[in-house]
Amino acid sequence: MILRLAPLLFLAGCGLQPLYSGGSTGTVAQALAGVEVAPIPGRNGWLVQNALKDRVAAVREGAPLYRLVVELDDKIEGFGVRRDDAITRERRTLRARYRLTEAGSGAVLLDATAGSDVGIDVVRSEYATIAAENTALERLAQEVADQIVARIALYAKRAQ
Repeated sequence: MILRLAPLLFLAGCGLQPLYSGGSTGTVAQALAGVEVAPIPGRNGWLVQNALKDRVAAVREGAPLYRLVVELDDKIEGFGVRRDDAITRERRTLRARYRLTEAGSGAVLLDATAGSDVGIDVVRSEYATIAAENTALERLAQEVADQIVARIALYAKRAQ
């Protein structure tokens, strides 16, 4: 029994605190609820914007406290090549540069990047390849949104 409690006592002594302590009334949750996500152009922008809104959405009355502006770079590169020069593998990369600004003053609070990539097998069916590329984009949008929200949450926790 004592061996099971030893790691917990060690963690308690190091000052480790949960990021989302306080639940929906905590500092981080309130900061995320005050974020307005600016429109992001393109299909990839629509996916990232919706993923961000899903993560920061909360019932909040009044004007937003922060504005999040995101610029995306989406690339597909072929890197697996057969003898007949046909591509057999692709890499889809989604990178985001984002800025969190104070809504009232426009002061930049956070200027950072997020990104991820995924491999895609290119098969003989063009439909299957396009479907795989679209699925990859959906996964990448979720991953990039997770990274952005985690970084904003960390900023909010440190700024308290």
